[in-house]
Formats: sequence, C-alpha cells, structure tokens
Amino acid sequence: MKQDEIILSIETSCDETAVALIKNGTEILANVVASQIESHKRFGGVVPEVASRHHVEQMTVVTEEALQQAGLTMDDVTAVAVTEGPGLVGALLIGVNAAKALAFAHGLPLVPVHHIAGHIYANRLITEMKFPLLALVVSGGHTELVLMKEHGSFEVIGETRDDAAGEAYDKVARTLNLPYPGGPHIDKLAQNGEPVLKLPRAWLEPDSYDFSFSGLKSAVINTVHNAAQRGETIRPEDLAASFQASVVEVLVEKTARAAREYDVKQVLLAGGVAANQGLRKTLEERFSDLPQELVIPPLYLCTDNAAMIGAAGSVAYQKGQRADWALNGVPGLDLEAQ
Repeated sequence: MKQDEIILSIETSCDETAVALIKNGTEILANVVASQIESHKRFGGVVPEVASRHHVEQMTVVTEEALQQAGLTMDDVTAVAVTEGPGLVGALLIGVNAAKALAFAHGLPLVPVHHIAGHIYANRLITEMKFPLLALVVSGGHTELVLMKEHGSFEVIGETRDDAAGEAYDKVARTLNLPYPGGPHIDKLAQNGEPVLKLPRAWLEPDSYDFSFSGLKSAVINTVHNAAQRGETIRPEDLAASFQASVVEVLVEKTARAAREYDVKQVLLAGGVAANQGLRKTLEERFSDLPQELVIPPLYLCTDNAAMIGAAGSVAYQKGQRADWALNGVPGLDLEAQ
C-alpha cells in the first residue's frame, strides 16, 4: 500500500506566522495561523522589524500546535515546504530558517515555494485543477493574471503597472480614516452604498491584460479634497461603493476576456483580496453563463496561510524540486522562473 505523503509547510512572508500539515497535496490535516494585525494596527501598516520579532516568538508554538492538531509527529512527515519569497526579507528568513532546522534535524527534503504559487494552489484544496486554467491573483502586493498549462507552470499575462489592488484599498481607506487593514472596511461600507460617483477605470491599451490603480486612488483622494473645499459631504458608503465598483469592473472584465482568448477550462480566484465580497459576487455573476468553471476559495484560504504553501509544495515535491541548506529568503522572487 502506497504511503501517504505528508507535507509540513511554513509561511512567514508578511505578518502571519502559519504552519500546516497537508496530506497527498489536497487534504488539510492542520492549518494554524497566528495573525499580527493587532500589533500593526496602530502603525497603519506592517512594520517589518515588528513582524520578524513576532515570527520568532510564534514559530515554535505554531509548529507544535499544528502537529498536535493533526495528531502527528515529525516522524510522519515526508518533506518540509516553506515560502522562499516574495515578501519581507526579515519575515521570510524566520520561516526559511525554521524549515531548514526541521528538515536538517529530521533528515527530510526541503522544498522551496513561491508565495503566489501558494495562493493559486489554495484552490486545489477545494477542487482538482483543470488545465489550461487562468488565475486572478489579487492581494496587498500583487495583482496579476496567471496562465497555467500544467502543474507548476506559470505565465504572467497581465500585472499591475503601479499599485496592487490591495494597496489601493489601504490608501483609500486611510483617506476615509478607516482602520488598518483597509480592504475589509471598504468592502463592508460599499455593501451599504451606491456607486454614484464618477471614478475612472484604467483599461490601458485595448489588448492589454495589465492593471493600473494609482490613477483611481488619486481620483478618490481628489474627490474627497474637492468636496471638503466646497463644504460638501460625500457619504463614505457611496465613495467606498464607487471605488470598489471601479476596481472590480476592471478586474472581472479583464479576467473574462483573458479566459475567452486563452480558451481556459477553469478560472481561479486567489490572494487576500479574494476575500472581498464585492469581487466574489461580481465574478460569480459574470461567469454564471460562461463555459469556464469558476473556483473561489473559502475566506480562510484567501488570506496568508500555510495550507496553500503545502498544496503548492506537494506539487513541487512531486516534480523533484529541492533546496539545499543555502536556501535564503528572496523578497523579489519571480513566479515565472519557478
């Protein structure tokens, strides 16, 4: 009888310390996440040095909890997978060195994983991937359309030229004096507003799948300032709804157009902003009468977690990808070079 493959995976690319145990690439045995949002809230964003120190404090506790939750010991583990990048270099180093120590101490293979590949593979924990497929990755630092023709092959066909969608959300939230992280707060406000304000949509060149959100962010800030100078008040709910409608329309339309042009079987949503209710709802409506299967992960698999790293790590392990003890955190790691 074939022995089960158990991957212990570690994710520390930003401000979540996460460890998971994944069986045969698709089954979550444990998925423990220690979030640091409360620590960073007062700064209005993630402070890299603070994030790294928290990872050091949490790493052992989270690893032990994950093994306990899964009812396993390190003797049951087949390989250790870890986020190599991209991310905050100090934060990445904690996870990478914890993974190296575990792999070295227990004589296990060490598997490096790209953080965005992880977000995409979160979908494999829900349903099997069907190729060719298109992934819309939307997070704090990334907004891109990724074409996959087979497991472990990534072709970026469109990406942001300036701000990522998540960055734009955080900056607009600051303008509205909303707490960090801004995305969920704007999404919540938008549910109670009407998109009545005329805000730009950056479609770029007719055949481009790239994105641009800095002009929209500036338009929102100018709208708020101009209204204040005229002594007018704009309902925050309407501003949030108008901003969100602009972001979502461009993301959804470009995804639908790329899905048609590349004739994909499946469209996957991935990344932290995949938790956005407005985006999820609009994608579902747009793809309801299209031939592609739309896969949207549950909320707990959208934000940073280690289960997704285990899912991507399983594929990398099967393909024979291994790291040696010189593995380092790479803040600008290229997805297409995987």
